[in-house]
Amino acid sequence: MILQPAYRLARPVRWPSLPLTLSVALFIVVLGWAFWPNLFSSADPLLADPRQALQAPSADHWFGTDHLGRDLYARCVHGAALSLQATSIAVLIALVAGSLLGGIAGWFGGVADRLLVMGVEVLMAIPALLLAMAIITALGFGTLEIALAVGLSSVAMFARLARGEVLRWRRRSFVEAAQVAGVGSWTNLCRHVLPHAAGPLLALAALEFASAVLAVSALSFLGFGAPPPQPEWGLLIAEGRNYMVVAWWYTTLPGLVVAAVVLATQHLARSLQQLQGAA
Repeated sequence: MILQPAYRLARPVRWPSLPLTLSVALFIVVLGWAFWPNLFSSADPLLADPRQALQAPSADHWFGTDHLGRDLYARCVHGAALSLQATSIAVLIALVAGSLLGGIAGWFGGVADRLLVMGVEVLMAIPALLLAMAIITALGFGTLEIALAVGLSSVAMFARLARGEVLRWRRRSFVEAAQVAGVGSWTNLCRHVLPHAAGPLLALAALEFASAVLAVSALSFLGFGAPPPQPEWGLLIAEGRNYMVVAWWYTTLPGLVVAAVVLATQHLARSLQQLQGAA
C-alpha cells in the first residue's frame, strides 16, 4: 500500500466568502456602536448648533447634520444602543415564551396542544407589524413597549417550531429510557428534549433578529418609540422625511444603516442555518 503525502490528504481550507466577511465585520461595528459609542464618535448626539443646520456630509460631519445642527453620524452611533436593545429584548421574549409554550404543548399534548395550534394559526394569519401595533397601542409608547410588542407578536413562530422539535425528539429511545427510569416529565423535557431543539430555535432567533430590527425601526418611525430628542434609528428617518428635497442625507444615510444591519444579520442567520444543516 502506497501512502499519499500528508499535504495531499489534507482538506483545502475554505475561507469565508466576501459577503459573510463583510456581514460579520458590519455586525461587530454596530455592536461596538451599541456598547462603546464614544469610541466611534466624540460628538454629542443631543447638542444642537443652529449655525450648522442641514450641512452636507463632510470630513467634519460624516453623515451631515440635521435641522438643528446635530451631528447625524453621532446620532446614528448612539441610536444603535436604543434600537439594538429593543431588538434584543424582543427576540429574547419571543424565544423564551415561544419555546416554553411549544415545548409544553408538544410534550403533554391534549387540550394544551390543541389550544396552542389554534392560537398559532390565528396569530400567524395576522401580519406581525399590524399585531405589534395593536399590542403597543394597548401598552403605551416607548422603547420598552416596542420591544414587548415586537416580541409578543413573534411568539407564535417560535412556539410552532418548538412544538415540532419536541414532537420529533420525544419518541427517541434515550427520552423513553429516561421516562422508564422514573425521570419526571418536566425534568425530561428540560434536560433531554429542549436542549436538542435549541439548534433550530437559535437559528430562527438569529433570522428573527433581522426582522425585529426592521419592525422596531418601523414602529419608531411611526412615532411609537422613544420621544425626541432620543436618536432611535426609525425616529431619525422620520425626522428627515420633511427635508428630503434640501437634505437627502438626513433620511438616506440612517435608512442605509438600518438596511445594512438587516441584510448583514439575515446573511449571518442563513449561514448559521447552513452550518447547522451540514452538521
